[in-house]
Amino acid sequence: MLYYYAFTGHKHGLDRVKKAAVILNKLRVHGVETMLLVNDFRAGLVAREFGVPESVTIETIQDIDAIAKIGDSVIIDSPEDDHGRLVKYCSDFKEVFRFAQSADDKSIHGETMFRLDCKDDEQCISSIIVDDVYFEEHKKEDKTLFFLSDSDADKIILNNSDFFKNNKMELLLGHYFYVKYEDDLAKLFDVLHEPEEYTDLICSVKRVVTASFQTALEASIAGAEVVFIDINKISNEEKELLKLLKIILIISFDKHEYQQIIIDNVLRNDTTVCRSDTIVTKVLNRL
Repeated sequence: MLYYYAFTGHKHGLDRVKKAAVILNKLRVHGVETMLLVNDFRAGLVAREFGVPESVTIETIQDIDAIAKIGDSVIIDSPEDDHGRLVKYCSDFKEVFRFAQSADDKSIHGETMFRLDCKDDEQCISSIIVDDVYFEEHKKEDKTLFFLSDSDADKIILNNSDFFKNNKMELLLGHYFYVKYEDDLAKLFDVLHEPEEYTDLICSVKRVVTASFQTALEASIAGAEVVFIDINKISNEEKELLKLLKIILIISFDKHEYQQIIIDNVLRNDTTVCRSDTIVTKVLNRL
């Protein structure tokens, strides 16, 4: 059994679940028995929308071995402090894969790293994971879609309401948005879209403005013009990838900077991001 732990929650969004779904769906096709581990029930429900049939909810990274057994394999995508648990996991489990959380994050106990800047096929695996659906050709509608992320617990959108006025954007709601909040958001956007429309919209709109790094990658691969709003100070490695994909980056909700941007025939770099088959093959070779 391979367990995939994706750190989730209403303050952390669901980018990790989207990546997990890509890997797990392909591993199952190859006959690997898998199980997704998440931190809340809602994340498990969303995973179903992306093709993952079931999941188990655990509290923290330290609870992985309450589910996984000796001889199983695990993939860990989490920024949490494992409080020394990782050494036990690397000892007990057949294979341990871990997503690097920064450029300086290296393998500690022999685990295989998923890295954004992976250049060595033997030592790491690329963490740039995008579903095949975004590589297909899509008919585009001349619309601008705004997707913050799956969470807005701090009401970031409302606190930056001036940014959205007169910019004619449609809003894609996140899975952790709340009903009363939606009433206020309706005053800022031409149209509100439900979270279940995520994949169809990312594939079909001409422009995407987002603060989700995963969404920026998916939209770019799908052929959209993409503006990424950096509100959490992304790493230099992430900035370099956005540059390669010709994704425009603006700092926070700078309305003047956004309105100065003229996006004309922005082309994605097909050589920068490959389909996830290569990534899955590398995982399979280690199991």
